[in-house]
Amino acid sequence: MTSATNPAADRVRKVIEAVREAGRLSVTELAELTGASEMTIRRDLDVLAEQGILERYRGGARSLLLRGEEPPFALRAQEGLDGKRRIAAAVAGMLTDGESVVLDSGTTCLEVARALQHRRITVMPLSLHAANALTGAPQIRLLVPGGEPRPGELALTGALTEASLAALRFDTAVVGCCGLTAADGLTAYDLADATVKRAAIRSARRVIAVADAAKFSRTALAFVAPLSALHTVVTDTAAPADETQALAAAGVAVHAV
Repeated sequence: MTSATNPAADRVRKVIEAVREAGRLSVTELAELTGASEMTIRRDLDVLAEQGILERYRGGARSLLLRGEEPPFALRAQEGLDGKRRIAAAVAGMLTDGESVVLDSGTTCLEVARALQHRRITVMPLSLHAANALTGAPQIRLLVPGGEPRPGELALTGALTEASLAALRFDTAVVGCCGLTAADGLTAYDLADATVKRAAIRSARRVIAVADAAKFSRTALAFVAPLSALHTVVTDTAAPADETQALAAAGVAVHAV
């Protein structure tokens, strides 16, 4: 969501970024930065502390997120939700009934799972969040891989997940990312997650990457795949033109929704 449609989300994002950059800030400083009341800032800080994003102390907060660390799932799930839902609807429109799909972990892929709930399709989700979203869907053939769920993320990783992927061949892989640039390709914060993403890409004939505009400004630690591994990227209309043009020049179909 943009700040025009969700000023509260925009304010919270500013608070997180400011505390993360400074290390610690007072309630007064954050109120001046955001234009919100100190009471509102205190409520924001209490919620963020419950989510493990920062630590409260009397009169302020200190960051618990280090540079290069992935923000918690609960926070990311609410960021840019409208855009993620548009991306998910576009991806669902690219899939035909009867297809077999491996669906990556992450918040955008969770929205894809929700968009597929009423489709006649075979899906193997790589997170328990997405598996839960698809459980009970009347026409879904749900395949659940083995693996160890990462805390909070509930993304499945490890040898059992990789073996599940190696045993199957999918029509399409829908893959999320933590960063996507023309120079560095697809990247992820977590090394084990990157390994699973590579295995998902190898298991499919077509690869659709989903990435909101913010992903184009980042390169995360773990390399996943070069642009040549991607067939399509679905993003939102705020994605930087120079990056989307570079993707297109590399032969990747780009859909901005």
